[in-house]
This record gives sequence, structure tokens and C-alpha cells, in this order.
Amino acid sequence: MPLHPGNSEAPDDKGGRRRLAVNPFYGEANPVGGMTEAPPTHRLPDAPLSPSTAYQLVHDELMLDGNSRLNLATFVTTWMEPQAGVLMAECQDKNMIDKDEYPRTAELERRCVAMLADLWNAPDPAAAVGCSTTGSSEACMLAGMALKRRWAKRNADRYPGARPNLVMGVNVQVCWEKFCNFWEVEARLVPMEGERFHLDPGAAAGLCDENTIGVVGILGSTFDGSYEPIADLCAALDALQERTGLDVPVHVDGASGAMVAPFLDEDLVWDFRLPRVASINTSGHKYGLVYPGVGWALWRDGAALPEELVFRVNYLGGDMPTFALNFSRPGAQVVAQYYSFLRLGREGYRAVQQASRDVARRVADAVAKLGDFRLLTRGDELPVFAFTTAPEVRAYDVFDVSRRLREKGWLVPAYTFPPNREDLSVLRVVCRNGFSEDLGELFLEDLSRVLPELRRQPHPFTQDKGAATGFHH
Repeated sequence: MPLHPGNSEAPDDKGGRRRLAVNPFYGEANPVGGMTEAPPTHRLPDAPLSPSTAYQLVHDELMLDGNSRLNLATFVTTWMEPQAGVLMAECQDKNMIDKDEYPRTAELERRCVAMLADLWNAPDPAAAVGCSTTGSSEACMLAGMALKRRWAKRNADRYPGARPNLVMGVNVQVCWEKFCNFWEVEARLVPMEGERFHLDPGAAAGLCDENTIGVVGILGSTFDGSYEPIADLCAALDALQERTGLDVPVHVDGASGAMVAPFLDEDLVWDFRLPRVASINTSGHKYGLVYPGVGWALWRDGAALPEELVFRVNYLGGDMPTFALNFSRPGAQVVAQYYSFLRLGREGYRAVQQASRDVARRVADAVAKLGDFRLLTRGDELPVFAFTTAPEVRAYDVFDVSRRLREKGWLVPAYTFPPNREDLSVLRVVCRNGFSEDLGELFLEDLSRVLPELRRQPHPFTQDKGAATGFHH
């Protein structure tokens, strides 16, 4: 996400700074000639515009955005039923934090937490605690804060002199790097090795010591869509405790997989069935099937969430406990999440996620049959697959493929892997609800069309690999 500096154009719009280009018939102030003066782009206009004119100006600029349905980089939901959109519009003026004023919205949040606790096999769903967030990034921050505070309480005689650390695979989402930076925790990263593109349980346990606040396991890696072996990770930490006495909790970052595995991989043990799993997060706006942005953070019980991290406020009326980094935010996404849970149920979610996985596997198999590519994953865990060029391909690279597909409207990210596989550059396709078999066929047709010209290139044309294409989570 770019940081936006102030405008660097001409000093003032009256001195030459660019103004919005408008159709003269947009304006309503002059019924004959329409708008006589276009509004500036980098300072507030002097006078108001009519609602229809302001809408049309903004609408026209947004036409230059990409088509979100063709964005195969993002995990974020790009389609919901119209009824969900209506509910969201009805609730976007409700402040989620104001539970006394909007008790029914608060009740829907509580029900969603209870449903997720049941879905993730909490030993006592009624004892599990959790909250909605603006997305998995905030949920991960909250989970990390709870891990650090629990560690600090256990080590009160040494903290703050001792420096806490968090163990995770190098493939974690950037929010975990942010957490470690913001809360002064040492990030201990397990690198990739060979064809292992995520955390190794034994290596993770080997990095733990008395200052480890926890280990993060990823249920669905952003880099390739694969599940990390959470049960094996917990077993390795069980063995560590037997040898050393160190009791290291696990947080499962299930941003995507926590809303896929319960429906498609019911025999996979990764959740609160494992006693070492203290907390889990997910993104409601990914495979939870809700527009951005909503996430969820759950702890197995109250003991896993230190009470001192829960704040209570009464200045909005009533006594409201809150545990979130953000305060004011709309209740619309929470309501949409409850709508999706109510609308689909377990069988509906199973059908939607299975359809996405089926499309991912078919498209991945078809990509492999083209002969130019090698699959790293096949879409049989997350409905996501990653692939790279075959060893014999010399005329082009994945960055050339990404660039040519973008010309046809498809956004397919190309990026290099982290240590120790920086030598590997891949493309990744995320198949979400709404990416149908028909769209998959159109994607394959466009990919097939660009290959003959790519094969005729004298060499790969991308010079700056890092700037070749954005990496989108």
C-alpha cells in the first residue's frame, strides 16, 4: 500500500495545477451549459457540487481501476449476494463499538464468535472468547499481544530485561513482521529449504527458548496456498516441553484456511482440538465470503486472553468491554458475516469452498498441460496454486507472463520467494467464490494466447524483478 505524499504539482490550481476534466453536461448549476469551471484535484473546491455531479466525477475516475473479479492476486472477497449489500448499506452508520446503542448488532457479533468457536472445535464453545476486527492483520496483532503479555506474566522476574521472541516461518504475512516491529519482539524465522515452502516443525521447535512467547502456524500460506502442519508443530513443541520444560503456545493464523479446512478437510486436526493451540484468527473478508474488511480473533478460553488487555468504557452509555486496536468502525461487515453464516450454513460453505477448490485444481492441471510451467501447488489445500516456468524455458520468465496477462485484464502476481529460496520466482492464482469454471476457461485461453509471442522473445524482458509486479495479500 503506497504512502501518499502531498501534491508535488504546480503551486496552486489557479497557477496551473491540473483540474478534473469534466463533461460540460454533468453540471446542474447551469441548466444550459452545465459546469463552467472544473473542481481542483488537490485542494478543496471553493463551492459545493450537486450530489449527482460529485458522484459522476468520482464514478468516472474509478472506471480506470481494474476489474476486481479478474484480480487473481487478491484473497479478498469480490462478490456477495445483493441482499448482503443491502444489509451492509443499512448498517454502515452503526458504530460497532457502541454496543449499548446498537445491542442487536453486538449480539450478531457475539453469535459469530460462538459459531466460530464451535466450528473450530473449542473444548467449551461457551468459554471461548473472541471479537471481530478490521481484518486478519488486526486479529494477528491482538493474538500476538496476548502471547506477549502471558509470557511477560510468567517471566515477571526477568521481564522487561529479557527480550521476547516469536517463532514463525519466513512465509508469514507481513502483519507478523509489523507486530514484531511495533511491539519490540524478536522475529525468529524458519527459512524455506528445497521444495519445502513453509515452516518445518522441528526447525521451529529448535528456535524456541525461555523467551519465546509463541509459535505461529499458517493454515494456508500466502506464497503458495499450502497448509502448514499444525499438528506436527504441536507434537514437536510437546516433545520440547518433555525435554526442557518449556511450554510454548501456538497461534494459528488461519486467515484463509480456517474458513476452508473445517468444510473440506474435516479430518485435518489443526484447531482447538490441539491443546497447545491458544488462539486462532481468520479473515471474514477472504474465504469467510464477506466484503472487506472484517476479521476474527478467538482464544480457547478466558485464561488465554489476559484480562488486563480488555478495556471497559462507559462514556458511550453502558459498560462495554473492548479488546481491539480500532475503536470506531461500522457494524456493516459483522452483519454481513452473520448473514453469510445464516444464509449458507455448513453445507452452503462446503459447496462454495468445494466449487472454488474444483476450479483451482482444474485450472492448475490445465496450466501444467501447457508444458511451459511447473506447478508448486495444485489448489488441493487452499483453492490457490503457484507455478513457475519449466527449466527448459529461457525466452521469458514469470514476470513477462504477469505483464502480458495484465494487458488482457488479468492481475496475476509474480514474485520471488523469501530466504532460502530467493532464486525461485513464481506466479500465483487465487480462486475465490465468483471465479467460475467459465472465467477459468477464459483465463486459460488468454494464457495460451500470450505464450507463442513469449516463446519468440530473445530473452526475458523484465530487468527489475522486485518492481515487475506488485505482491498482493
